[in-house]
Amino acid sequence: MRVVSWNIHWGCGKDGRIRIHAIIDVLRKLNADIICLQEVASNHPELAGSASANQFRQLAGAFGGYHSVIEPTSELYQNNLPRQFGNLLLSKYRMTQVHRHLLPWPPDPSSPAGMPRGLIETVLDAPAGKLRVLTTHLEYYSQLQRAAQVRQLKYLHWEACERAKIFQPDPTLDAPFQLGFRPGSAIFCGDFNMTPGSPEYQDMLAPGEGASLPLIDAWSATHPNAKHAPTAGLHGFDWPEKPDTYDYFFVTDDLAPRVTSMEVMSETAASDHQPIVLDLT
Repeated sequence: MRVVSWNIHWGCGKDGRIRIHAIIDVLRKLNADIICLQEVASNHPELAGSASANQFRQLAGAFGGYHSVIEPTSELYQNNLPRQFGNLLLSKYRMTQVHRHLLPWPPDPSSPAGMPRGLIETVLDAPAGKLRVLTTHLEYYSQLQRAAQVRQLKYLHWEACERAKIFQPDPTLDAPFQLGFRPGSAIFCGDFNMTPGSPEYQDMLAPGEGASLPLIDAWSATHPNAKHAPTAGLHGFDWPEKPDTYDYFFVTDDLAPRVTSMEVMSETAASDHQPIVLDLT
């Protein structure tokens, strides 16, 4: 099973032009079973390169054999038309549940910039059994907001693990209540806007309470003696000032023995971030 996560920078390459077809070409070559994308835009002509097209529709249409979940965490309206920006998840595997979580956005007087942030959570019938795949894009400008969002991720993980422990199917319930089993086993991925060793990174890996399955950084698990490879700053974009790591896969420890590789695809300059790829048996 292969999972790809990529902040696509609304398809804007280092030349300032939007080429969604270049994003699609890279994704097709990577041949993933699950694709998790951040910074997908629709009707945002003011963004660099003019992101006026509906990229959610373009990307979902290019992968017609996949099930799609969109989550425009920023949704503004101009002349009653939505201007959307957020996350997209595509899966070859059957989905049994989808949850869209709005993450905390506490006021931070020291950082007036920012936008609402969210999390897509899916329950998938993967070849080795049910698991959750979750993708997000956390706040960049405010450490206070980012820390609150990490705490919410950990709470939602605790909630899922605790609910999995007590789950009992009840066929007498009406259809909207028939959500089925939501497993603790999970893959969290995306642009976390934190660097290795930061307080938020340590919070992601801190032991949870109760039935929470511990989370493990898939890069550290597969490269125990290597520094995190940079996931942004490789191809001369205005941001960041130097190469660094912002994008991650965190997996529950029960999945760790199945992880065969986690790599950063450093070649493409189609975005200011690089695709990251997780392979599991």
